[in-house]
Amino acid sequence: MGLKIIKLAVTSDTKIAISPTVTRFFYEVLESLSQITTLRIDAADFLDDSGRKVDSLPSLNLNNSYFNVYINGVLQMDDNFAYTAGEEGIGNLLISIPDGSEIAAGTPIILEVINFNPSLKTTFET
Repeated sequence: MGLKIIKLAVTSDTKIAISPTVTRFFYEVLESLSQITTLRIDAADFLDDSGRKVDSLPSLNLNNSYFNVYINGVLQMDDNFAYTAGEEGIGNLLISIPDGSEIAAGTPIILEVINFNPSLKTTFET
């Protein structure tokens, strides 16, 4: 009998599920800002989707998350912001207001945080 390749008779099936968690936070600018400055919005200054005060801002899952900032309903450029998540009373959003830009009093600012929670399930049959 000649040589032959022997292999396992195994099949597999893999299912991937990606579940996003979207949280939104709302803030209203208290006074007009029109010079080169940085606006700091602490977690406690935000309201959630139900209109309740926020205790903390969610962490960003490493390589599986992002955040958006909307000022007066318009999505803003990423390089103008710094987001810090944290435990109660620690998180904040920093907005750098460049020269020639302004934010009027009463303007809504929306912070949207999206975290993805991927799961993988593989089954094998022999």
